[in-house]
Amino acid sequence: MNKYNKTGDNKFPPLIQSPPLIRFSGIGKTFGNVKALSAVDFSFSPGECIGIAGHNGAGKSTLMAVLAGVFPPSEGVIETDGQACPHYDANTARLAGIRCVFQELSLCPNLTIAENLCVVHPRLSGPGWRKRARILIRTRLDEIFPGNTLTGNELVSDLTLTQRQMVEIARGFTETDVPVRLMILDEPTSSLDAHTAEQLLAYVRQATARGVTCLLVTHMLGEIERVSDRVMVMRDGCLVRVLPRENLTRDSIILAMGQHAEVSNAPREVRARMAREKGAGYEWALGPRKSVKVDAVPGEVVGFGGLAGQGQTDALLAIYDAAQRDARTRVAFVAGDRGRDGIFPVWSIAQNLDLRWLGKGGMSGSRNSETRRSRAGFLIDFAAARALVEAWRVKIGIRGASVNASILSLSGGNQQKVLFARALASNADLILMDDPTRGVDVGTKRDIYQLVRDEAAKGRTFIWYTTENDELTYCDRTFVFRSGSVTRVLHSDECTEEALLAASFEEHAA
Repeated sequence: MNKYNKTGDNKFPPLIQSPPLIRFSGIGKTFGNVKALSAVDFSFSPGECIGIAGHNGAGKSTLMAVLAGVFPPSEGVIETDGQACPHYDANTARLAGIRCVFQELSLCPNLTIAENLCVVHPRLSGPGWRKRARILIRTRLDEIFPGNTLTGNELVSDLTLTQRQMVEIARGFTETDVPVRLMILDEPTSSLDAHTAEQLLAYVRQATARGVTCLLVTHMLGEIERVSDRVMVMRDGCLVRVLPRENLTRDSIILAMGQHAEVSNAPREVRARMAREKGAGYEWALGPRKSVKVDAVPGEVVGFGGLAGQGQTDALLAIYDAAQRDARTRVAFVAGDRGRDGIFPVWSIAQNLDLRWLGKGGMSGSRNSETRRSRAGFLIDFAAARALVEAWRVKIGIRGASVNASILSLSGGNQQKVLFARALASNADLILMDDPTRGVDVGTKRDIYQLVRDEAAKGRTFIWYTTENDELTYCDRTFVFRSGSVTRVLHSDECTEEALLAASFEEHAA
């Protein structure tokens, strides 16, 4: 029985035939000379889950921004409940019951969870508004993510990335004056572990059963396949195909996107085992009592797994600090929270990629070229810098803008590519990755997996925390975390979904 289907059969319940909630006719959107959307025709019906797939820069986020009223369309007509809306904007969308959880989180870090509710619900005012806001957000958090420990009084700046994602989603589903009729979820599970993502997907099916339309924009194609009634496939700003439920498979989505399946994830432990036998590599004792032991050797890809927020990122940061103090180790870090820890928002794409020119190489120095010291300081080889940036732009497929444009002109997935390219273009022997494929399309993930393997074959060491359990099969070994401790170490041939789940709930370290 499908867990999202209350009818007990093997088919999704038939959709209620009713007028479209929103209809797009010939919708286009341009930004200067860039055509982000072109002639999109689609109707969003009540009570269905629509998956939206496409590579980074395909136009998915722009389409959702138009639907949410953030951007007015440059051409075409939008209808709500059968009526044309010539001046469709954010207020029109709000009154139509459209809500959006964007990929880049919008919570105010200096406010509490409950106070953030007032940003989207101005009617929460007057005596006792904080209590009402706290009850409202707590109710939704408990409905969507049973077992969470949030009270509503926490400062957003003190939350983990996973907790902020949970709060953002719960806030989107809260109601005061206008009921939620259409919910846009843009990469909602990119910061969630497998268990929390399952809770959200179950709630999505419950919401659609109540008549709410849910739009799931994600690169997690397995999630689209499991919960969607239809899938919009976008490419280069166009809607190239709509896949119905009965013909929906992961391979059919990838094929419609014009991409291919990922590289083989066959284990490669021989080099790592030989290095370990020779005594080469790294060892770290982490945690307040130095009781968490992590080791790695040259050429090895080590994974960090387990439920989100169990100490994996803290372990990565501790390893980074230790490596920085060791003159023999060159280290690079790929941040998972790119908005807060990764990008420099006022810099260009090129400047964000090639930070090595700020000093003697350091974390982002080139493996093939160093800055030269002079009596006046450092001489920067701008030609070499431009060549490096262009090479990595092509190699990793950074799309959407000139390398001299602002980093914020890129989609979230393309921003993540810049951070990944910055690390691989460095002179680092040890590369730490904090959920690096968050918000990245399936084709780019395939390329990143291959790049990691190629660089590991050259002797570089990778430590890779990911919330996607499938990615851990690309690692030689996986350290599973719970409550800041390592409960089990799984080799690649042992790293099944069942073994990871069992280890994630173990109480004591192995």
